[in-house]
Formats: sequence, structure tokens, C-alpha cells
Amino acid sequence: MGQRAEAAALRVARLSPRLSDYAELRSSWLRDIMAGITVGIVAIPLALAFAIASGAPAEMGLITGVVAGFVAAIFGGSHVQVSGPTGAMVVILLPIATEFGYQALPIVAIMGGILVIAAAVLKLGRVVAFIPWPVIEGFTLGIAIIIFMQQVPAALGSEPGESTNAIIAAVQSFAHINTTQMLWSLAMVAVVAIIMVGSTRLHERLPGSILAIIAVAVIAQVVEAPLAVIGELPTSLPAPSAPDADLALLQALIGPAFAVAALTAIESLLSARVASGMTSAGAYDGDRELLGQGLAGVASGFFGGMPATGAIARTAVNVRAGARTRLAAIVHALFLAGVVYLASGLVSQIPMVALAGVLLVTAVNMVDYHNAGKIIRSSRQDAFIFALTALITVSFDLIFAVLIGIAVTAVFALRALSKTAAVEHEEIPEPHQPEDKHIAIVRFDGALYFGIGDRILTAVEAIEGINDVDVVILKLSQLRFMDSSGARVLAELIKVFGRRKITVIVKGLQERHKHLATSTGVLSSLREDDYIIASLPDAVAQAREIVAAKRG
Repeated sequence: MGQRAEAAALRVARLSPRLSDYAELRSSWLRDIMAGITVGIVAIPLALAFAIASGAPAEMGLITGVVAGFVAAIFGGSHVQVSGPTGAMVVILLPIATEFGYQALPIVAIMGGILVIAAAVLKLGRVVAFIPWPVIEGFTLGIAIIIFMQQVPAALGSEPGESTNAIIAAVQSFAHINTTQMLWSLAMVAVVAIIMVGSTRLHERLPGSILAIIAVAVIAQVVEAPLAVIGELPTSLPAPSAPDADLALLQALIGPAFAVAALTAIESLLSARVASGMTSAGAYDGDRELLGQGLAGVASGFFGGMPATGAIARTAVNVRAGARTRLAAIVHALFLAGVVYLASGLVSQIPMVALAGVLLVTAVNMVDYHNAGKIIRSSRQDAFIFALTALITVSFDLIFAVLIGIAVTAVFALRALSKTAAVEHEEIPEPHQPEDKHIAIVRFDGALYFGIGDRILTAVEAIEGINDVDVVILKLSQLRFMDSSGARVLAELIKVFGRRKITVIVKGLQERHKHLATSTGVLSSLREDDYIIASLPDAVAQAREIVAAKRG
């Protein structure tokens, strides 16, 4: 019991915040503060836009950015990760808000957060390492398409259609277009796009989204444009409280909570991994990152916010702005809190179409076209997986798309692995002796696993004269991988030779395969006159003795 308690204590200590998280603070505090303010400016329009796109009031985005951003910065596993509402989460949250009302979002944030905390306890922080690159890029492309299409109705000054599919709903919105409203909306979207793209070309640190929103807000006020605005926002953060929920609602939200948890884990770990490659501020801890994001989701829900994840775009801005410690992400959260308390009146006058324009440009920028081109040119299999993942993401479900993408990748990987499996008839080393014509060496190369058993047996049977020899040496020293199904094939092969009165010598059985060979019956298939020998010269010498005894 004492050892278990000690192990649990070490586990808690490893996942807990520590002073070393701020080791560089003495030299980087000013850069961290400036980076935090920069990210905060970028985060304001995104927090508002992602909340509205999720079917929730705009203030939920600010609350989430403040609470989740602060908690994840303290407890997360990355020194430079910035968390908050994201576009990928919009795709999951909008159907939840549509079916259960936006009041369900804090509940699902808490439920999803608890599941992510459980994933941290179960040490699932390395799960992202098992997601193939084409799946990640296809997933990102699919999310970008969905976010873009979700904003098409607002960009046209129309209402979205009734379909839950973003593309179909965008097409349906054309039936409700008002020409005057459409012209105003498209003009404002154009202003946003021009400013965001132009500001980036002038200087990468210019807050293009904020400048674009200010420009549209000023134009709308000056010319009295008929554009809907965000409306009244709270002037303070709400006190924490448990959201109202009955048992039936909790049961109905179990499925969505798992989807939220899965996306939180995947997107946050991906963002942390990308960030660790962009900076020398230190590697990330995947398990601790999950804990931080889980706690952030729970805290956000109790404050009336919605689910959050690590945000790749904001994290990248943070790194480029010079952040070295968690202070930058903390300042980002405090900056958003300052907006709530000091500038909610100004923010309430932002036209909704300005946020739609920001999301349209953000969706286009989400896709790494350079990487997409590399994948398409790399191989037909990778191009297929990339396109399939994107298609399923757009058509069905985000998590389902990732799972299908991984499964298809696994099938292609097994297919490629099967091509490395070979059975070769190897010549006996010189100098030859008369007994050698009654000996066959069968060499196994590559992998021996499920799905190729029949092919292996057929290949052995096809070796010329294999049934007319007295001894078969099964050379396993070059076998790189073997699973239980492959071992069973090997056992069956030994039994076949045994029934034909052919002595089997197993040569070069590797140490890592011995347990599997024992448990699957490979060794028990050997008869009394069969052998296990380590070296080929010894195996050939033994085979010659057996032939001499049989033929003498």
C-alpha cells in the first residue's frame, strides 16, 4: 500500500504546476506580457465569432477565453499554448446548441472536461502520435470547409437553411436572400478580407482582425448601414455555479460529451506539439496538457462558458510574439477579462457580419496549402486518405472522420508491410557435401502476421523439391515482426513437415519472439527429432548428420 501511495503522489506531482514552469520569467517577463496582449487582441474577435457560430451568445466566447484560457495556462503541459473557443469545436457545438439549446454548452463543457481529466490519469497524452499526417491535414481541411460554409448565410445577409449540414444549409440560405442586405453584407465582408490580408502583408504582427472589425463598425455607424450588431454584453464575469441539468439531459449529452472530449484532446495535443516545434521554450507534457484542458473545460462550464481547446492559430501568434513562459497565456486571459469589465459597451456595437468575415478569412488561413500539396504528391494512398478524411469530416462527423482515416491508414500500412514478407529458398553454404541435396533452407524475411498466412504456406509448398528432402531448416533470424497469427502459421508448417516425416530445425529464433512462439504452440509442435539451433553452420552440420543417419 505504501508503494502505491508513493506512486500516486509522484503521479500527482508530475501533473501539478511547478516553479520550473516560469524558469525563464526573470529574463522574458516583458516579452511575455507583450505577447499576451498581442494574443488577447487577436482572441477578442475569434472568441466572439466562435461563440455566435456555435449558436451561443457572444459573451460565452469571452467567458470561455478568460476562464479556460487562464486555467489551461496554469495547469497545461505547454509553456506557450493559448486556449479558448476554436473553430473545430464549433462544428460539434452548433448541433448541440440547436438540439438542446445553448444552455447545454456549459454542461457538456463540464462533462467533456471530466473525460479529458480521466484521459490524463490514464496516461493517454501520447495519443496524437498515432494520428497519421494525412488524417490531420484532411481533418483540418474539413473543419475549414465547414466553418467557411457556416458563415456563407451571414456573409449574404441571409438566414441559414434548416439542414444540419453546413454546405446544404448554405445552399438553402440562397432562398432567403434580400438584395439590399446582401450587397451591404458582401461589401463589409470584402472590407474585412482586404484589411486582414493587407495587414498581414504589411507586418505579420498587425492585428488584422481587430483593425477590420473596427473599420466595419465605424463604417456601419457613419453611413447607418442596416446591419445587425452583437447587442448588449455583460459588464462583469458571472459567479461560478453549477448549470441546471436533469438526469434525462445528462444522459442525452453523454455522446456529445465524448465527442467534445475527443476533439479537445486531439486539437490541444496537436497544437501543443506544433508549438513545441516552433520554440525552444521547452517540450510539452501530453498528460499534463490533457489535465489542464480538462480542468479548463470544467471551470468554463461552471462560469457559464463553453468547451475550449488549445488554439493552434492563437498559440502560433503567441510564439511569434516572443512568448517564453505561461505568463503570456495568463496575460491573454486577463486582457479578455479587461474587455468584459471595461469595453463591453463598445464591443456590443460590432456588426455580426464583421465577425462572419473574420471567420471566413480564418477558415481559409486554417489550411496549410503547402502541406496539402506535399501529401497529394507523395503517394496515391496518402492523397486518398487526405481526401477521404476531409470528405467524411464535412459530410458526417469529426471524430468519425479521424477514426476512419486512421483505420484506412492502418489497412494501407498492413498492405505495405505484407509486401516485405517473403519466403525464400536459400542455398546451403559451400563447400557442399553429398547430404546437401536432401536438405532445404527456408528463409523468412520481413513480417509474419495475420492476413498473409495462406500466402506463406503456399510459398513454402511452391519451393521445388521441398517434399522430397529429409531436413528443412526454418531460418527465422531475419524475421522482423511476428504476431500470434503468424506464429500459428509457423506451428502449422512444422506440423505439416512432421506428418511428412521431415525433420525440422528452427534456426535463429529471436529472443523477442520466444515467448510468443511458446504461448502459440510453435515450440510444442516440434517432435523429438526436431531441433532449435542458434547459428546456421551448426544447423547445417546437424542437418547433415540427420541425413547421413537416415540414408546410411
